[in-house]
Amino acid sequence: MRINIIAAVAENLAIGYKNRLIYWLPEDLKRFKQLTTGHTIIMGRKTFESLPKGALPNRRNIVLSRSTKNFEGCECFGSLKEALAHCQPDEDVYVIGGASVYREAMKRANRLCLTEVHDTPAEADTFFPPYGEWREVWREEHAADERHAHAFAFVDYEPEEEFISEESE
Repeated sequence: MRINIIAAVAENLAIGYKNRLIYWLPEDLKRFKQLTTGHTIIMGRKTFESLPKGALPNRRNIVLSRSTKNFEGCECFGSLKEALAHCQPDEDVYVIGGASVYREAMKRANRLCLTEVHDTPAEADTFFPPYGEWREVWREEHAADERHAHAFAFVDYEPEEEFISEESE
């Protein structure tokens, strides 16, 4: 199984404010859809509740929650470990948030698919974990334009070899 983490991250690692994304970047949303469609996405309850139309179409949606609440169109598991145990060995999994799910998934992930926004927001209350021990393997820069208030880069990272120690607990 390939575990990917996908997020839009500001220069100070900010990813959200009041359970909303900080940045509206159409190209980032397009990339998110392109990468995750046809695959499994795993998210925390608050991330699911922030989705404007609920479960994302054309994906297997998994919500992590200790609640017995029904999340329409989703499978629900009490932990990331339990959710991953219900994924197939050949499955591509994308962890889409929030912060605590990202922190836990960092120990198991094979790739980070980040949109690094060249900005520091005035307000943020949710942050991505530091990823200095990961090495950059691909980058595509984008300038600010009429649809994007800030310049950004799509950047993929892979863990340093010695870092992939807990992926198959």
